[in-house]
Amino acid sequence: MIRVPLEGRAFPEWSPPGFVIREVMDPWAFRALEGVQVAAWGYADREVTPGTLFRISSVTGGIVLGAYPVDQQERPVGLAFGFPALRDGVVWHHSHLLAVDPACRGSGLAVALKDVQRRLALEQGVTRMTWTFDPLVTRNARLNLGKLGAAARTYLPDWYALEEDRAGAFPADRLLIEWDLARGPVERVAPRPEGLRVLEAQGDAPGVPLSLEGEALLAPTLLAEVPLRVDALPEAVRRAWRLALREVLGGALARGFAVVDLAREGERAFYVLRREG
Repeated sequence: MIRVPLEGRAFPEWSPPGFVIREVMDPWAFRALEGVQVAAWGYADREVTPGTLFRISSVTGGIVLGAYPVDQQERPVGLAFGFPALRDGVVWHHSHLLAVDPACRGSGLAVALKDVQRRLALEQGVTRMTWTFDPLVTRNARLNLGKLGAAARTYLPDWYALEEDRAGAFPADRLLIEWDLARGPVERVAPRPEGLRVLEAQGDAPGVPLSLEGEALLAPTLLAEVPLRVDALPEAVRRAWRLALREVLGGALARGFAVVDLAREGERAFYVLRREG
């Protein structure tokens, strides 16, 4: 018999001031989490993960967390959702969604939601979590690499089909993040960019990437610049950055490097790649 919990746990001790994070179990509360996704990302209906999927996941090994203002505990402003993953006999937790209402950014909710998700996954006996993010979104890179201490070892070109026209769609590339769940959040100040620069901006556009041969293969640390506000750039320039980062990050990861941090130099940002092994 499958046990179906009627009420989820609340985690006030792991929630930032003014909010409470809790497991979601009520069908109508699952439905309300659809609105968090729209607020966070402007999703169209077909892109929203439905409450019905949250419902079944919550009783079949998935983790569904909502974040609520302490004085409005029926109005979700944050969401974390993941499920067990299995491949080649190895089990881990894959985090499919992390969303925070834009009005609550900077509150610590994103880190707190991820940390509670980590703690609950450890309760299930798994020690690794994965998720994907767009390498052009530096806000997410700072969270994943600099605040959570995770790393990326796999580049996924054209991972999603998010538009109608395959030929003209903006490529939906992603980095696959891996997080050792024995390590909690390890927020640190963004480092200065120190290493071999294999991709730098020329004005708003990317310069020609350095060949990932010879000197680059011998360097312990590589740096790949990424624009801080890519949404403000024309589509042609954004596409150029996408393809340049695909070449550099994809090529470096295939050669034994991992993306481990996001460095800052004034109004410039650089992915930090270090050789492993």
